[in-house]
Amino acid sequence: MKPVSQLLLKRDSSVFQVNPELTVFEGLQELARHGVGAMLVMQDGKLVGIFSERDYTRKIALEGKNSHDVKIGDIMTSQIVSVTPATGTRVCMTLMSQKRIRHLPVVHGDKVLGLISIRDIMDDIIADHEQTIADLQSYISG
Repeated sequence: MKPVSQLLLKRDSSVFQVNPELTVFEGLQELARHGVGAMLVMQDGKLVGIFSERDYTRKIALEGKNSHDVKIGDIMTSQIVSVTPATGTRVCMTLMSQKRIRHLPVVHGDKVLGLISIRDIMDDIIADHEQTIADLQSYISG
């Protein structure tokens, strides 16, 4: 498998982020505006958490809270599991499975380079498998 830095090259270089002081409703608007299921939560240039649709569903909707009254910082996932650009996609898949998470920030030192999702990993695995099949078919056909 390849390093996640190669996955980031295939994507828009934008790193979508929200501030922990925004309301959950405002955060949901940002998720919808960018068409993503999770965003990094940044404060003063530092990664402090991840805000996802799952956070909203479990910590607001199911608890009967009002998304206009609660700040992102109150419900975000603050126990961040991150990877470096050199981390292999197979290691990412294992981390996501073990930790039961769907998103991994990619960081280099203090700099956040991007956010990869389980979909990014699955797309990479499928592409690798398709390439292997094509290579084997070519080899067999001579």
